[in-house]
Amino acid sequence: MNNKARWFYLLPYVLWIGLFVVTPILLVVYYSFFDLHGNFTLANYEKLFTFVYMKMIASSFWYAFLITAFCLIIAYPAAYFITKTKYKQLLLLLVILPSWINLLLKAYAFLGIFSTDGAANNFLEAVGIGAQQILFTDFSFVFVSVYIFIPFMLLPIFNALDKLNPALIDASRDLGASAWTTFRKVVFPLTLSGVKSGVQAVFIPALSLFMITRLIAGNRVITLGTAIEQHFLVTQDWGMGSAIAVFLIITMVVIMIVTGTRKRGVQ
Repeated sequence: MNNKARWFYLLPYVLWIGLFVVTPILLVVYYSFFDLHGNFTLANYEKLFTFVYMKMIASSFWYAFLITAFCLIIAYPAAYFITKTKYKQLLLLLVILPSWINLLLKAYAFLGIFSTDGAANNFLEAVGIGAQQILFTDFSFVFVSVYIFIPFMLLPIFNALDKLNPALIDASRDLGASAWTTFRKVVFPLTLSGVKSGVQAVFIPALSLFMITRLIAGNRVITLGTAIEQHFLVTQDWGMGSAIAVFLIITMVVIMIVTGTRKRGVQ
């Protein structure tokens, strides 16, 4: 294929990236240097490193870490179990199906489940514990977030486990390694690329959650995404909202670099 033909096929991709990826990022960076009155300023970035915003950033990272950790703890054994069954495609379909449902609909469903007269409290009353305040708590926020992000963690781990050569596991066991040693020394290292992909797919969007914080957590949980939404839609301080967005973009790039898989040359 000559260079002209290559550029012809690349042109739609380049235009798409330029218009819908690069241009919006440049606009966000541009607006981050202006205040409410349209004056050039660095105050937005100075304010970003004050105690209030640093506390919000720490809270965002903490909740994103919790959501990612719980997703990994649940998804890895589940993916391993699915790879060992005869009904892999069916079980994968059942895992993926909830992600086809609109996020807002799922959030409203959990509003009913966790409400005072919902299914969760009815169960607690049936077992003798009594009704509890489940909705608008940290628990409900983390629970719903984990439920939503589970497929994004499970699928890359499943792909990594499914491609794992079973002969390597058999060889490890034949050499006298226990099941735990085999997992620690063979299975997990060889599927680490899937874990890294799952962490990227969960941790990065978990940093910028905002709708679930409103509906499920009742604004008790403030994340970077919530702050951006507030500045753009409520206070109309686009400069501060853009500064937070720039910080979030840089954080996402750093996370992708840290968790990225480096390919090594083979001699």
